Amino acid sequence: MGNDIPIGFYFKLTFQNQDIAFQEVSGISKELSIEEVSSGGENRFKYRLPTVSSSQNLILKRGITPVGSLLVNWCVDSIDQRLSSTIQPHNVTLSLLDANGQILIIWTFHNAYPVKYVVSDLTSQESGIIIESMELAYTYFDISPIANNFNYFT
Repeated sequence: MGNDIPIGFYFKLTFQNQDIAFQEVSGISKELSIEEVSSGGENRFKYRLPTVSSSQNLILKRGITPVGSLLVNWCVDSIDQRLSSTIQPHNVTLSLLDANGQILIIWTFHNAYPVKYVVSDLTSQESGIIIESMELAYTYFDISPIANNFNYFT
């Protein structure tokens, strides 16, 4: 691998075989919850036992596009249905790329579905880019190192 440390601004998100550009992706986390149990008759300490794992929602942010995308349509349709019909979950993948565009790591978010869609405030005093963000809940995610010269798990 040498001195090639992955950088966080070179990535792509894939949804239904379509690559979609985002300026920011956050919420990639796993956490194992614990339960504290007191020991009967021993008051000096508590056992800390693992319970379930949990994750944050995946948050995607980008400059708003004038033409809706497959992902935006899925988000809006899922939220607007108000559970009158079944939400269709999809797998979403996020790939970290190296400087040559080769995939180093893939995070696959299984059974993702939209839970929030937000457009940034519109203000006449600022000339900033309008940002849209989408928040996706998911069941779990896998981490897969791809590049032969990049060992994520060491």
